[in-house]
Amino acid sequence: MKRTLRGLLVVSPLLLALFAATTASAEKSGGILKISFFDSPASMSLHEEATGAALRPMMGVFNNLVMYDQHVAQNRPDTIVPDLATEWAWSEDGKELTFKLRQGVKWHDGKPFTSADVKCTWDLLLGTAAEKLRVNPRKSWYRNLERVAAKGDLEVAFQLKRPQPALLALLASGWSPIYPCHVAARDMRTNPVGTGPFKFSEFKPNEVIRTVRNPNYWKPGRPYLDGIDWEIMKDNTTRNLAFIAGKSDIASPYGMTVPLLSDVKAQAPQAVCELTSTNVSRNLILNPEKPPFDNPEMRRAVALTLDRKAFIDIITQGKGDIGATLLPPPEGLWGMPPEMLATLPGYDPDIGKNRAQARKIIEKLGYGPDKRLAVTVSSRNIPAYRDPAVILIDQLKEIYIDGVLEPVETANWFPKVMRKDYTVGINGTESGVDDPDQQFYENFVCGAERNYTGYCNPEVDKLIDRQSAESDVNKRKQLVWQIERRLAEEGARPIIFYPRGGTCQQPYVKGLTTMVNSIYNGYRMEDVWLDR
Repeated sequence: MKRTLRGLLVVSPLLLALFAATTASAEKSGGILKISFFDSPASMSLHEEATGAALRPMMGVFNNLVMYDQHVAQNRPDTIVPDLATEWAWSEDGKELTFKLRQGVKWHDGKPFTSADVKCTWDLLLGTAAEKLRVNPRKSWYRNLERVAAKGDLEVAFQLKRPQPALLALLASGWSPIYPCHVAARDMRTNPVGTGPFKFSEFKPNEVIRTVRNPNYWKPGRPYLDGIDWEIMKDNTTRNLAFIAGKSDIASPYGMTVPLLSDVKAQAPQAVCELTSTNVSRNLILNPEKPPFDNPEMRRAVALTLDRKAFIDIITQGKGDIGATLLPPPEGLWGMPPEMLATLPGYDPDIGKNRAQARKIIEKLGYGPDKRLAVTVSSRNIPAYRDPAVILIDQLKEIYIDGVLEPVETANWFPKVMRKDYTVGINGTESGVDDPDQQFYENFVCGAERNYTGYCNPEVDKLIDRQSAESDVNKRKQLVWQIERRLAEEGARPIIFYPRGGTCQQPYVKGLTTMVNSIYNGYRMEDVWLDR
């Protein structure tokens, strides 16, 4: 016997078409949406990338089995809706999740979508396919997944080693697109084929990513746009000037700083602007394989010197948030309450006391005013990383450490930190969904691909498995907060702050919902239209 969690009524294609025609009466089809974009990714293959520079333009090329309702700003478990799956059900023991699939869906090259494509996708992610992904950033999401089994052309089952209620949340993330069986993984890097509302058209590194309307999209009446041009402009000011001059329809989604947002509002008063939390933390990574940071006391001293409020005041004019591993409330569903957060090591607002303690540690290790430590501070070469890296270098001086900035281009940044080719770095953890399973398994369990610091504590891994199997939300939160405390005490990856990102759009851009706790689930763009 199975427990059905959510289903979708079967509606005839004719009724769907009539519904689309009725509801779309106010919308206008046509036009190319121009977005000034912050960076150039290494490839177009989402399952081999780890940056929003790839996901945001490519999300509209693909579909998931399920996704978060893009008309609801905050992603929550109760806002998960069908996509390529029409309904799903858990087995009684919680170890099998079965999906019924949508009929009549075609890949962009005209081939039919079936359950085999779902199985092929997760065989790639599990590493059991004959072909291997070049890199597999989210393989650790599926440690508990035994296998995916096709049950006919339109049904598929995810078979787990133990119950994992949050699996559905992971599958709803923008990072969980379905790939076609018949297209080689290597070809998805340069010419991706999906089932989504937009088809990949062109990628000119550091210039533009173009997608065009899929005329055979399975959702009647969508998309409204003829295409989207993601125009790559790495400089914040350049993006803003293009928007103010009317050359861009959307400026720097979630990448606009508070001062620049104010400039746009002053120079383009007609603009519709929002500032929102992004679930992307700025954090400190220290390589425990590189002396003297192989000494946990040295790592602790560096974490103690952080003045989190200074980062927020300088970079976001006080609009950011202090948090631990999970996004803080109210935007975050799982983060620690403020009174608990203040008890974590290094979170005491008395910065002078923290730094005095840090200096004692550093002096005990042989450093001081007359023997300073020289280090290289690595940073991705975009303002969102470089700016906090500069502030970090200034704060390190307070404990006898002199840092030199090493900016690294995006195409090289993630491979560099994954192979641990750094000493000290500023990192941005771009969380694919607001759920502890995503955060812990991707970044902190032993051996995870994106565990950039190599942190490994088998006891913490057991706690992570316990919270993952817990179905009671309140009990799970207690376990999550226990894990967050351990990670802070052991300096696994000190979280500095959560910035808020600005987005401005021209008033004629309609149908775009701004996310408040995950920037990775609002870029399908199938409902966006231009009222010009």
